[in-house]
Amino acid sequence: MVDAHFFNDEPFLNDEGPDLLGREQYAQHAVELLGRVRAQTETGVLALIGPWGSGKSSVLGKVIRLLQSRDGHDTWLIAELNPWLYSDLESLTAALFSEIRAALPKGERWSEVRQKIGGFGQAISPLGKLTALAGLDSEGLIQAFSNRISGDTSASAAKRKAEDALRQADQPVLVVMDDLDRLTPDELLLVFKLVRLVGHLPNVYYLISFDEQTLLDVLQRSDLVGNSEARARDFLEKIIQVRLDLPAFRERDAAAMSTRALNAILDSHGLSMSPGEERRFSEAYFRHLQDRLQTPRAVKRYFGQADATLGSLAGNVDLVDFLIVTFLRTNEPGVYRLLQRHRAELTGTSIDLARHRSTQQPGERAERWRSRLRGAGAAEERIDGVLHLLALLFPTVQKDLGNGGDTKAAAQRRGIGSPDYFDRYMVFGVPDDDLPEAAFDQALSQMAANVPGEEADELLLRLREDTHRITRRIEQRRSTGSQVPAAVLLTAMADAYGQLSAEPEMMGLVSGDMSLQFLARDLLNDLPPERRPEVLAAMASTPDGALLATRTLHRATTPDNDSTEHVQTTEDWALQARDAVAEQITQHLTPATGRPAEELSQMDTDLIWMWRYSAPESLRLWLLQRLDNGWEPLPLLGKLIRPATRPFPLIDDNVLAGLDAMFSLDILYTRLDPVLQSSHSPADSHQASILQALREHRPTTG
Repeated sequence: MVDAHFFNDEPFLNDEGPDLLGREQYAQHAVELLGRVRAQTETGVLALIGPWGSGKSSVLGKVIRLLQSRDGHDTWLIAELNPWLYSDLESLTAALFSEIRAALPKGERWSEVRQKIGGFGQAISPLGKLTALAGLDSEGLIQAFSNRISGDTSASAAKRKAEDALRQADQPVLVVMDDLDRLTPDELLLVFKLVRLVGHLPNVYYLISFDEQTLLDVLQRSDLVGNSEARARDFLEKIIQVRLDLPAFRERDAAAMSTRALNAILDSHGLSMSPGEERRFSEAYFRHLQDRLQTPRAVKRYFGQADATLGSLAGNVDLVDFLIVTFLRTNEPGVYRLLQRHRAELTGTSIDLARHRSTQQPGERAERWRSRLRGAGAAEERIDGVLHLLALLFPTVQKDLGNGGDTKAAAQRRGIGSPDYFDRYMVFGVPDDDLPEAAFDQALSQMAANVPGEEADELLLRLREDTHRITRRIEQRRSTGSQVPAAVLLTAMADAYGQLSAEPEMMGLVSGDMSLQFLARDLLNDLPPERRPEVLAAMASTPDGALLATRTLHRATTPDNDSTEHVQTTEDWALQARDAVAEQITQHLTPATGRPAEELSQMDTDLIWMWRYSAPESLRLWLLQRLDNGWEPLPLLGKLIRPATRPFPLIDDNVLAGLDAMFSLDILYTRLDPVLQSSHSPADSHQASILQALREHRPTTG
């Protein structure tokens, strides 16, 4: 695949590739037409007409190369004149003759022709203009003035001499002038005056190019034509003898050029599209993008922007999402800026999103987006198309239009609709607080091979600081069938469990440790059953790890909608894991047995609560032994039961169920009976509140 040249204003693709638009054939037609015009008239003006960006400059370049490749009598001399550089007729005229002279061959045969043409230009140019163009010093200026006084100063005579010389040379000269539609009205009239009057010379032909409607608009702003399109067209007809209308840029042409440009980008970045990505991009292109890519320049500009910013994003974003976002950034910059302002709503992380959805119908939500797009500068006739492009990117917008939207699929493909990947599309790279996909995969490979590496260290650091995103990305790897080192990750997660610093998500309802727990459950289920006990035991080797191991075992063996206090399964692996984790918890709590219950740490009480999930029978026996050996029940409860936060009660049904699993409520109330019956309230207010709550929940029998 020949690479596309995106970053210049030359022909869209280089000459080594296929002529997708038939421009070579059209240039050949223009050359043949020039020959026919030359056979019928001494001079003439031809106009290459087409919209901006349609490839006029490309065709002009091909015409020039074809003419220059001819030999002998058919050889054309080429003079390219840029009228933008000159603001008055005198300067423009001198420049014309200067360019014509420069185009003539340097041989002796042409010296007289060059002299006569220079004499004509000198005769009609003021000395000041001539001096500026020729770069004369003061001595040269005096000599030029002297020559003009003493010689034949008649412009008509000078013109006749130039005409005779050009006829005798019998060599056609083509003066090429591009982009006349970008001149001001006064500048444009100067060019036409030059072409039709001053520069009307034998064997000198003109090929000019412009966008017709733009040129007519410019002419209508001039005093000569006035605000009349009909007069402007009549004026053009007097100037131009032959029109060369550039062939229309068909949908087939746009599709072929876009396909070749896309393939060039994919090749240069070492990428390819899956069938699913091809379907998604085809839908976006033929339904929405194609209408905006109506000229070769528009195609080149769009894919040039994509090529310029893909760089470090290759492999780190969804390619189709990237191409759609690039289209919006290129053609709808206001809409592109709108995305950042509504990031939370677009990615489904807005606190107000659920409220809006519950109070508004899909039609109302869609109209809200249309209003935003108008405010962002989208033209009215394009609003629905832009809105549907947003729906291809964001599941939330898809839902607002009344259709289903798969948020999980957006995350799996690293789409902009995922909060984990949105920022990559805004900063044209992977932010510093993110981990590139290659580094992420390398970290998992290092962990699987038990090989130390910077990537693995970075992943574990981010697991503590950016828990939600890292766990989701690991889940994405699992869901797509990628190999994930479950056992190593579980051990690493257990080591990091007590050091999580990520802020809660989902309106504060999902903490970092909850995200870790759900991932740990899935990873444990990925392991063969016979490996699970040893991995859970390894996780429980530290107090923090024991907490995660117990929660993981409980979630893996208890249905999500089951509030069972402890493991109910009878599978061998689960029974082995329960005993192994309980043994580790016992070891972690051994130092606490030598201290009073009042001196239990927060970790100690957390381990006691977690123990009930795995092996409540052994926990109950252990606690009763502690009570028999000196721990007081009320101070122990003061540590186990945390102070209530309004409006939640200090002891509810869940707390009672936990106490029953740990002590048996009958035994607990029997042990506490003396203080429950006592009329003296404990000095510790928290313990007093616990006693009062227990009195209120005490069974009437038993």
